[in-house]
Amino acid sequence: MRISMWLVTGVTSCALLSAAGAALAQYGAADGEWRSYGGDQGGTKYSPLAQIDATNFEDLEIAWRWESADNALDLDSLREREPRTSIRGLQVTPLMIAGKLYLSTAMYQTAAIDAGSGETIWVYDPEVYLGGNPTHGYGSRGIAYWADDESDDERIFWGTSEGYLLAVDAKTGQPVLDFGENGRVDLTEGIPRATRGTTNYQGRGLLQVKSPPVVLRDVVVTPTIISDFVIRKEAPPGWLKGVDARTGDTRWTFRTVPQADDFGADTWLNESWRYSGNANVWPPMSADEETGYVFLPVGTSTSDYYGGHRLGDNLFAESIVAVDMETGQRMWHFQAVHHGVWDYDFPAAPTLVDISVEGRSIKAIAQVSKQGFTYVFDRVTGDPVWPIEERPVETDTDLEGEVLSPTQPFPSKPPPFEYQGVSIDDLIDFTPELRAMAVEAVENFRLGPLFTPPMLSVEGGLQGTIQRPHIAGGASWSGSAADPETGFLYVPSENRFSVLKYYTPDPAEGGNLRYTQADFDSGRQPQMPQGLPLLKPPYSRMTAIDLNEGDHAWMQPNGDGDRLRNHPRLRDLDLPPLGGEGHGGPLLTKTLLISALSAGGSDGGPRLIARSKASGEIVGSLDLPGGAIGTPMTYLHEGTQYVALTIGGEVPGLIALRLP
Repeated sequence: MRISMWLVTGVTSCALLSAAGAALAQYGAADGEWRSYGGDQGGTKYSPLAQIDATNFEDLEIAWRWESADNALDLDSLREREPRTSIRGLQVTPLMIAGKLYLSTAMYQTAAIDAGSGETIWVYDPEVYLGGNPTHGYGSRGIAYWADDESDDERIFWGTSEGYLLAVDAKTGQPVLDFGENGRVDLTEGIPRATRGTTNYQGRGLLQVKSPPVVLRDVVVTPTIISDFVIRKEAPPGWLKGVDARTGDTRWTFRTVPQADDFGADTWLNESWRYSGNANVWPPMSADEETGYVFLPVGTSTSDYYGGHRLGDNLFAESIVAVDMETGQRMWHFQAVHHGVWDYDFPAAPTLVDISVEGRSIKAIAQVSKQGFTYVFDRVTGDPVWPIEERPVETDTDLEGEVLSPTQPFPSKPPPFEYQGVSIDDLIDFTPELRAMAVEAVENFRLGPLFTPPMLSVEGGLQGTIQRPHIAGGASWSGSAADPETGFLYVPSENRFSVLKYYTPDPAEGGNLRYTQADFDSGRQPQMPQGLPLLKPPYSRMTAIDLNEGDHAWMQPNGDGDRLRNHPRLRDLDLPPLGGEGHGGPLLTKTLLISALSAGGSDGGPRLIARSKASGEIVGSLDLPGGAIGTPMTYLHEGTQYVALTIGGEVPGLIALRLP
């Protein structure tokens, strides 16, 4: 068995038997609250609340609207300092605990809000805008809550654009002064090549946080973003720290780029682990309260699209790793892409759900991916529920120095939830004329299956490889949702493609990479005229996967695609639903699958929809006052069920919906 596949380590047989023999723990938000980013530590995004159902969904009204606290900042002055400053990255899913909603804003302020009225209780501003330009722009997706079993201490944890982990008192919003240094922990400390104050060649910071931390067994783990905009092979590695929730002391560090004698270091040939970086965990994470494991969806190593300076499989890049929350010990891992050059890192938190396969009860974990696969494992042992096969893939590329892996892992079940690769048969064929236009558009591009090697753009010749799914996925950071009662997984996805462009950075500017990525819209792209699609629909969809069988239960387009349907060349055609109206995160309740679409409302604008979980049929639609940004959540307050979500606009905010 190759080293880069699954492996269990450090778990005794007694412990395994004990865990396997225990009663299956059912996840889902409890007591009408929403205590974690995904509703629970397992990221199910499920609540058993049932007041809102198919019969009354369209009766929902806006109970209150909260304007982002960022709008009270002196934005004009901030934009004089940094013109790209924006408050529109309000991607958060709020928490609800004991009648209060907690959230973070695009500028990393945190706030507590009354769950019934929407009135602000407190706001804390860490003034992150004084810390320079963040590597991936301002924006926050969530926070974490912790209550001390030994006292009445309650804390809110979140990471910032400057690379700090902060803690405030959940009651007052004031910094917890005995946590770290006056309420903050420096996440760059001890990370090679992450010297605070250092910027990349674009003047951006090297490390930031967007996704929420995980807190389990009094330990906090915070995901980080390491700058992807690189011209050098040397970069900070995305090592994860387990931080004591009371003191802020570092309990352990897990090295996602292994060092020296660490397990996996030999997968970095020529000791490239000495200087290689990234391999960070940027999306949300999940944790298992029973085993005490935190599950790390690890990203691509430096750089995302060229690996000639880091030959080998490159553990633990593009892997899911189970780590003991108390010790930082690796319990098992699986690498989904060997020596990644497609930016196919895991984009979302894995989802924990208990399933029954051929009469066998399994504590499962399901990880959706950018490439459209769902990887399903026993979350205790790391064993795949269904075989994952190493299959030969093409390796021929004209990127000098690049050596691609001859095989990649392919799950035998479930089937992919999104299209993979591109062939002539995948091009639009609504009419013979449109098909001919599409064939001409791809004439000078390399087509092929999933993992087709990237190619350079050659003047007068080949213009690169068409990569599908797109570098952003497939599945995206909004992830999946799981129904603990049925074992069904619901996955929103998008059908798009990328064509990577490369250049050799200037050594005079500090560049030492042979190749790095150019702007994604640079050079020639395979475009159709007048905004017509290149590929067959649907362009986004929702898929229900029965994890007990390993099969799709249904697939439904996300929207009718009226923007395309009304195109002058298409409006007279009898077309199926085209999708393409977003792939926002799903929310599950007792009876409904709820998500947001960017179009299709009564005025053509954004809307919130409810689907039947059994069929995917839309059973309710509700106009939204702005496009949804974050994933919706639900809670119960004084006997009334609410649905809350963040929406965009000039001033983004949070809205809460309830029945009249």
